[in-house]
Amino acid sequence: MIIGDRLREMREAKKLSQGDIEKRTGLFRCYISRVENGHTVPAIETLEKMARALEVPLYQLFYDGEEPPKLPNLLKRKTCDEIAWGSSGKDARYLSKLRRLLAKADEENRKLLVQMVQKMAHR
Repeated sequence: MIIGDRLREMREAKKLSQGDIEKRTGLFRCYISRVENGHTVPAIETLEKMARALEVPLYQLFYDGEEPPKLPNLLKRKTCDEIAWGSSGKDARYLSKLRRLLAKADEENRKLLVQMVQKMAHR
């Protein structure tokens, strides 16, 4: 699919001129013409502006159906909690042990440890 052809089809179906799109998007008419004629490939931000000007969701610029396309069955992505260090495996066991040991330390030793870590982090 050539995006310029699709944009022209949608604009003409809504009986809009390139000048109308120019007013709605703030893009120059000559730029709109270059996109529709395939001389320029628009950035995604430009496509978003054009979709708003045509009063259609962005996916319709790439898809012919009336309803959004069905998403393929992709692998489940991990959440931030699942990706976080110490959330599973060997790192989780180490973190648990570290927490237990820090809980046993008195306040003065904890402050000393925090100061040492801050100095190491600044290096």
